[in-house]
Amino acid sequence: MNSDFARIMALLRKEKKISQKQAASDLGISQGLLSHYEKGKRECGLDFLVKAADYYGVSCDYLLGRSPEPEGKVISVDELPGDDPNHRDKVTPGTMMIAFNKKLVVNSLNVLFSLLGKFRSATVIKEVSSYLMLAVYKCFRYVYSANPKNDQKFFTIDETLAKSSCDAAMNIAEAKLNASLKGVATPGEDAVSEDQTPEITTQSLSEEFPQYYSSTVNLIKNSEARIKEVSE
Repeated sequence: MNSDFARIMALLRKEKKISQKQAASDLGISQGLLSHYEKGKRECGLDFLVKAADYYGVSCDYLLGRSPEPEGKVISVDELPGDDPNHRDKVTPGTMMIAFNKKLVVNSLNVLFSLLGKFRSATVIKEVSSYLMLAVYKCFRYVYSANPKNDQKFFTIDETLAKSSCDAAMNIAEAKLNASLKGVATPGEDAVSEDQTPEITTQSLSEEFPQYYSSTVNLIKNSEARIKEVSE
C-alpha cells in the first residue's frame, strides 16, 4: 500500500470529524490497527480497502491516491469549464496540452482568489497577486527573450537584472504573505487573526466550487508529482 492511502484515510476521517475510535468501530477493526493504517505502518487487504471506500463515500482509486477525484474519475479537457463561458478553446491534437493546462491554472485561480476574499486582508490579497503576477512576468520574459530578434527595450528592466530582481521581489511577497498569515504585521501591512482564516476541506471545496474543484485537485496532484521528482 502506498503512502497516499495512509494520508487520505486520516484526512477523510478528520475532515468528517469522526474519532479514530468511532471509525475503527464502524469499520470493524481495532483502533490500534486503524492507527497503523493511518500512519502507514501496516498494509490493509482488498476487503478493507473496499469497506473504507464505501464508508467514506469515495472510490478505491481515490483512497490509493490514483485519482484526485473522490469519485475516481479522470477528467478530460472538454469536462473542464472554460475561463470564458462565451468562448471554448478550439482543441486540436497540437493544442490539447495548452488548453488543458490553461484551464487547470485559470480555474484554480478562480478558487484561490475566492478563498483570498475570506481572509479580509489587503496584505494577503496584494501579496498573493504580486507573487502570481511576477511569476507570469518571469515566464513571459523567458518566452519573449527566446528569439534574440525581439527587442529587449520592450521592458524597462535590463535583461541581466530581470531574473534575480524578479526572484527577489517574489521572495519579499512570499515573506510578507507568510508573516500576515502567521499573525505578524510587518510595517505598512496587516496581520490575519485566527478567526479570519477559513476552514477548507475537500468537501467544502467541492460544494463551494463545483465547476472548478476538479481543476484545483488535479493541479495540486500534478504539482506535487513535479515536486516529488526533485525531492526524492
